[in-house]
Amino acid sequence: MDLIRHGGAAAVAVAAAAAVRADPAGAATERWAERRGRGEVSGTARGSSSGPVRADLEEVFRRDYERVVGVAARVLGARDEAEDVAQEVFLSFGRSNVPAAEARGWLSVAAAHTALNLLRSGRRRASREETAAAADSPVVSDVAEAVVTLEERRRVRAALARLPRKSAVALVLRHSGLSYADVATALDLSLGSVGTTVRRAESALRKELNRHASSD
Repeated sequence: MDLIRHGGAAAVAVAAAAAVRADPAGAATERWAERRGRGEVSGTARGSSSGPVRADLEEVFRRDYERVVGVAARVLGARDEAEDVAQEVFLSFGRSNVPAAEARGWLSVAAAHTALNLLRSGRRRASREETAAAADSPVVSDVAEAVVTLEERRRVRAALARLPRKSAVALVLRHSGLSYADVATALDLSLGSVGTTVRRAESALRKELNRHASSD
């Protein structure tokens, strides 16, 4: 698995792109602030409690933004969609009462759940995935090889969407780089059971892939 003109405007666009690459969390913070300014985040976010936006939101946003995007991208394979998921997750966090010490695990799990919901809904645009795959993959001379690679990614994501929710989330978190201890804390598992949970999820994913391959 895995997981985004003209004349004077061109100079502005190049500078903006460089800023995003240099400080992606900072650029995302600016986009979030713009959304607040437009009144898009004045209400209560889905799955969150009412009340003012928490004071530590920007600090947590800057610290954990790339991790949250990375988790979502593991599921979706498209950076732009993963960033949309991250925005939604942080808006929910901003209205929540999640203790700051538990923020990282909560955000990772929320990103995995939100991305899986999007994957299962079938509302994704195939062109986004194809564009992301083309950007992430090395140049290949064999067109057939590129097509097979893209098809394999689609098959894996489709199989992931069919797994039980807890198995899928555990698999995504572990393959997003979270340690066994982080996964255990995030999913309220014992440390000793994380390895078993992840191995069973990997086995279930392989079986799901084989089952659908044999039926094609």
